[in-house]
Amino acid sequence: MILMLKKILKSNIAILFFILWCPVFLNGQAAPDFSILTDKAFQKLYQNPEECISYSQSLLISDKNIEHKVILRNIISQAYALQGNYVQSVSISNQKDDDDIKGNLSHFIQLFDDYNLADQYQNLGLYGQSKEIIAGILKDPKLLQSNNPKERMVLAKLFQLQAINAGITRNYNSALLNIDKSNSYLNNNNEENRIIKWENIIFRSTFLMRQNKLEESKKLLDNVIQDVEKHGNNAFISAFAYESMSRYYFLKADYNGAVKQLEIGFSEIENLPYNDLKIIFYELFARSYLALNNDGKYYYYNNLYTDLKAKLDSNKKEGIQYVVKLLETYHHKNLEFQEQNKEKQLKTAGIIILILMAGMIAYFLSESSRSRHLKKQLDFFEKLKIKEESSGIVIEVPKEEEVAKENKNQEKDPSKISKEKEVEILEKLKDWEKSDSYLNKNLSLAILSAQTGINTKYLSEVINNNKGKNFNGYINELRIDHIARLLKTDPAYLNYKVSYLAEYAGFSSHGAFTNVFKSITGMSPNTYIQEIIKNKN
Repeated sequence: MILMLKKILKSNIAILFFILWCPVFLNGQAAPDFSILTDKAFQKLYQNPEECISYSQSLLISDKNIEHKVILRNIISQAYALQGNYVQSVSISNQKDDDDIKGNLSHFIQLFDDYNLADQYQNLGLYGQSKEIIAGILKDPKLLQSNNPKERMVLAKLFQLQAINAGITRNYNSALLNIDKSNSYLNNNNEENRIIKWENIIFRSTFLMRQNKLEESKKLLDNVIQDVEKHGNNAFISAFAYESMSRYYFLKADYNGAVKQLEIGFSEIENLPYNDLKIIFYELFARSYLALNNDGKYYYYNNLYTDLKAKLDSNKKEGIQYVVKLLETYHHKNLEFQEQNKEKQLKTAGIIILILMAGMIAYFLSESSRSRHLKKQLDFFEKLKIKEESSGIVIEVPKEEEVAKENKNQEKDPSKISKEKEVEILEKLKDWEKSDSYLNKNLSLAILSAQTGINTKYLSEVINNNKGKNFNGYINELRIDHIARLLKTDPAYLNYKVSYLAEYAGFSSHGAFTNVFKSITGMSPNTYIQEIIKNKN
């Protein structure tokens, strides 16, 4: 009987042990590594952004790890940007938890957070800010030598972003160099690495195309298209590659070939919400059909392009306004800090003077207590003080003192811009002019401020003083110069209607474009085009 009880007890203990440990075992098997989950989320980003958002948000809700949340928010933010929903992209990117403090996060997540900010700026067309952030990050030599796989992945993305920033300013040699650096941090261990490598090949081919190395560019695109198709569902990358291939055919003046490549690429994303890429397809379709003199299809695709552009520009403008508010808050705080700092310096100087005066008075008082001529000494001190004050009016001020006095007056008037600051702003404007951002129809002084990181007041002052015109005049001249240059260098633009050129240049109407064009060049757009054609013939 006792033996039977022992057997039953042992059996129950074994069952109890199994019940207690089974959930732990099952949970261990059921919870895959976070890197596997994020790799899957990143892959979905290039398959269907809506599925990516849904999948990543489900992970975000269930995952309590702060650092994991930062990564997931970045993926969701990118998915919204690909949809053309820039406001939501910025919003999700800037969400923070109570304990999401930079000092408490790992070095990798702090790096990832900085990359996220640079990526956001680039999505909004704020290439200057994106470039500055990345340049600051990449100054760290220890980081560049990191063997941490996660950090190396972020470095690959940073160099890719910097390549795009260089391409925007037509610095294609720098762009290609940054693509090489990006590739040096990649391997083929996961889908994310493979996708970034594909993107790098397509970007490289684009930069080579801009350098007129067409056949070298086409060879790269042929290879990447073949590789992407071999690996299955990568709709975005496939469409991106065919869109780039269409540019090759367009530059070869094979407009039917360009249309064919566009049709193949567009079929990949036609039923997917990749609006940020679709707008490029609509523009290229319109341009190709215009070159083929197919007015019906040109107007069809141009209307699609115009409608979607208006929608995306409006959304992007809201996103930029949000960033502008952040920048203006920063500038305001910075100016407040400078003013407070000057007040603090003045107060400190005042206190020092008072202490010195008090010391001198104390000294004279102490000396006078031992002297019978206290009143005479005090009278002499007062006379000396009056004499020193009055002598400053009579004596001629030397040149060095005049300069110091002028600098002091400038300090009293913080709104007056210094010569050094003016030169710095002009350099920033020079870099910005290379980006073609002035073609944006919704461009305003506030948006230019956000894109260059320059205070709106200083920006307006420098443009008025150095460009000889106001903001609108400055932007209009850049737009007309750009169109005039294209008409001279790219024969395809000679076939375009003036209304398309006006739209392309960012003007609100055909009439406004014609008036401004004539005021700057001395002739109408049609006359200018005819002159170019006549000279070529």
